[in-house]
Amino acid sequence: MGEHKPALRGSRRARALPKGRALDPRALAEVLELLGDAPRRRDLLLEHLHKLQDHFGHLSAPHLVALAREMDLAPAEVFEVATFYHHFDVLKDGDAPPAPITVRVCDSLACELAGAKSLLASLRECFGADVRVVSAPCVGRCEQAPVAVVGQNPVPQASAEKVKPLVETKRLRCPVATYVDYDAYRASGGYSLYAQCMAGQRDAETLMQAMEGSGLRGLGGAGFPAGRKWRLVRSEPPPRLMAVNIDEGEPGTFKDRFYLERDPHRFLEGMLIAAWCVGIEACYVYLRDEYAGCREILGRELQRLQADPPAPLPRIELRRGAGAYICGEESAMIESIEGKRGMPRLRPPYVAQLGLFDRPTLEHNMETLYWVREILEKGPDWFAGHGRRGRKGLRSFSVSGRVKKPGVHLAPAGISVRELIDEYCGGMQDGHRLYAYLPGGASGGILPASLADVALDFDTLQPYGCFIGSAAIMVLSQADRARDAAMNVMRFFADESCGKCTPCRVGTAKALSLIEDPLWDQDLIEQLSAVMADASICGLGQAAPNPLRCVMKYFADEIE
Repeated sequence: MGEHKPALRGSRRARALPKGRALDPRALAEVLELLGDAPRRRDLLLEHLHKLQDHFGHLSAPHLVALAREMDLAPAEVFEVATFYHHFDVLKDGDAPPAPITVRVCDSLACELAGAKSLLASLRECFGADVRVVSAPCVGRCEQAPVAVVGQNPVPQASAEKVKPLVETKRLRCPVATYVDYDAYRASGGYSLYAQCMAGQRDAETLMQAMEGSGLRGLGGAGFPAGRKWRLVRSEPPPRLMAVNIDEGEPGTFKDRFYLERDPHRFLEGMLIAAWCVGIEACYVYLRDEYAGCREILGRELQRLQADPPAPLPRIELRRGAGAYICGEESAMIESIEGKRGMPRLRPPYVAQLGLFDRPTLEHNMETLYWVREILEKGPDWFAGHGRRGRKGLRSFSVSGRVKKPGVHLAPAGISVRELIDEYCGGMQDGHRLYAYLPGGASGGILPASLADVALDFDTLQPYGCFIGSAAIMVLSQADRARDAAMNVMRFFADESCGKCTPCRVGTAKALSLIEDPLWDQDLIEQLSAVMADASICGLGQAAPNPLRCVMKYFADEIE
């Protein structure tokens, strides 16, 4: 008894130390100080990662391990989330921290047309090792191309001369322009409609009928009728939640930012009215990380609203994205809000049935909610009364590219791109004539000038292999080539694919390699496009082939 027996060959021995990285007491103390008394819930993981990234300028392994311990998560769970998003700088063992200042140069199509490549090269020549200069996907300011972002401070029509003083003086915060604040909004009658709803002076059925009668459709890209969505989610058992999508990562799209920077409470009142009508317990507003100015505005104005509410409010949480285009897809956004990697869910079940935290969820684009108050005050016929070519409603077109007046232009649904350019955009830039256009951002396809009189709206562009999406119009001239535009957006898709499904993960990368050849193998590209469109589980992979198919159909002379 008590005699020590040697372990048998192949048997397991007790570990002297726990498996994995050891907890660093100093890192744990720093994490505790940064988190303070904030809740440690799993769904706040991205928020806590942002606190570390903002404070230290990167995410180190000791801090991630300490965060995992504090949140009662496996370190692997924290690492896999942190490494999924572009805006988290996760250091590997032996990596040096990034430079204290980062300058990002947007390389999306509008910025490329405006000289982003030469801007990137000139900025890299300007700065030494204490400044990191990198290319970045669309930052949602296509009307200001080319755009550089110094820290979180965007520089419109950027040049080395504009960027250098900001770097030297370390002006890294996004300036906030003048907007309609809480007091001004209330003074002009704002929140009266919401107060009437809460006081029982309005009934939900009448509101839903008005929304249905207006013909308002989801303005994030899918175009699902807003009133019908309210009715569907209301029919589900409580508790119900709402998720507001302001990720707006589609290259060419910037309308949500435009409205948020000017009149944020009009959107917030629309959100609250929808929440009351549907019976929502809590609202989660998901804002893309690139919109630092909008985040400051919303954070400030939500505090004012909650401090002096016009009527009882549901719980409202503002959540910050971290640089992932895929989170514009509704289920990927919901995964991100829950503190996970932003990967789309297989459907069914649909978000309206099992969405955020497995509860019925009303998911809306910000602009859809922006119109709610005006529709209910002026009546559904007011909104439906706008339109051309038999279409109904208004559309906020984000226009960029070779026009004199790029920007957000509110125009009738069904307007043509020729009319939009001539009546709202001041015409083409001097010396340029319309050659082609992208009617729905990066994924909406590419059409030639010969189809410039097609109605721009939901359901009108599909016969041409395109769709309107979020109404992002990118205008090309004779100085450009459609194949180059397709290559730009395919690089974006290949970089932004979340990797969950093979048709998209492999297909976008393979498609990019195929179209880099001067002579396109059109049969092979079409076979690949068919697989991606049919077998990808979300809109990224399904829509990625649209620009390639359009080039082969309408611009064959550029690839043969």
